[in-house]
Amino acid sequence: MPKNDPYAALRYREFNIFLLLRFALVFAWTMQFVVIEWEVYSITKDPLSLGIIGLMEVIPAVSMALFAGHVVDQKEKKSLLIKCIIGFSVVSLGLFLITWPRLIGGLTTNTILYIVYFLVFMGGIVRAFLGPTIFSLFSLLIPKKVYPNAATWSSSVWQVGAVLGPAFGGFAIHWIGVHWAMCFIFALSLLALICLFQIPKKPVLNPNIGEPVMKSLKGGLKFVYSNKVILGALSLDMIAVLFGGAVALLPIFAQDILNVGSEGFGILRAAPAVGAAIIMFTSAYFPLNKNAGMKLLAAIFGFGLCIIVFGLSTWFWLSVFALFMSGVTDGISMIIRQTILQLKTPDAMRGRVASVNSMFVGSSNELGAFESGLTAKLMGTVTAVVFGGCMTLVTVVATGAILPKFRKLDLEEDLKEFSE
Repeated sequence: MPKNDPYAALRYREFNIFLLLRFALVFAWTMQFVVIEWEVYSITKDPLSLGIIGLMEVIPAVSMALFAGHVVDQKEKKSLLIKCIIGFSVVSLGLFLITWPRLIGGLTTNTILYIVYFLVFMGGIVRAFLGPTIFSLFSLLIPKKVYPNAATWSSSVWQVGAVLGPAFGGFAIHWIGVHWAMCFIFALSLLALICLFQIPKKPVLNPNIGEPVMKSLKGGLKFVYSNKVILGALSLDMIAVLFGGAVALLPIFAQDILNVGSEGFGILRAAPAVGAAIIMFTSAYFPLNKNAGMKLLAAIFGFGLCIIVFGLSTWFWLSVFALFMSGVTDGISMIIRQTILQLKTPDAMRGRVASVNSMFVGSSNELGAFESGLTAKLMGTVTAVVFGGCMTLVTVVATGAILPKFRKLDLEEDLKEFSE
């Protein structure tokens, strides 16, 4: 195999199936979130309602994350993932039904909202188990020597799906309406389930099967806290995503600030996807392992600048460009962070480390949506976005100053250990 083979991980059939499965899930999940955001804001015209959607998902996702990590480390991964996808399908079906005009004609607006919030809450429970399960299954599909390349493809697929999903959601609202957009999401969940059945069951690589829950949870937290590289990467990305959650307010920008409607909303959502797609291909040919610490700091700093520009822009195409560059920088950050986690985490700890990751980063997207909705309510939409971008810049500078070892992080040495 060539030394810098950009397609190293793609030469493993099960990993290719995994990528399709992950793309379908991420695409469906993020599309669902933005379609519901649009529907709820159209009903209420209240920025805080957007924040409540994020809060309803983040509460169960965070509160159950550590327990979910323990379960994932103790159980077979494919069977767990099947249950997670079925749970997501049930939530999607529920949202499809609650957006059906013929079915909800006699329901009040508040009743519809409460049902939507409840279904989003149930989705948060599913998500608590989904992230750690996927992270753990990933490591069982390819040898360690191709982890960095696999992390590049997996992170890029996640990034592209995470932005293409909302972008397509915006266009789907305009083309087929909210109700049939939810039907498409349900179909994607079934596609993911079909893909999963093509992957055989994998062994459980945990010598501590049957370990008490509290001992297991303490072990996971202790490992993350003692590993400053992992802790620094998670903390940095969490704060950046938390305060840089401007995309949660895109319905407001599209409808009330830029006045571009649902079509413009789709373009705004699509812009980061283009940036992420570029990173997907270029990073496979030009790995980000060398000087990874500085590259991660620079990427998140650039992300903060993009958020500030977007918040201040009143020109549609400048807003699109700012979001495009946010996709580029966020994609770089995602790839480096996932490589760090895969290389630095022992097999027996993957579920628990991934659960901490979901608490730090995954759920901060929804918490960021709540923060953005709340600050937009209190200080205005534009001010809230600019404030978030500024806080991201402050976080990067502070992290670089407090953790000098993180600045010097280089993943080339870890890669050499697995290649020998």
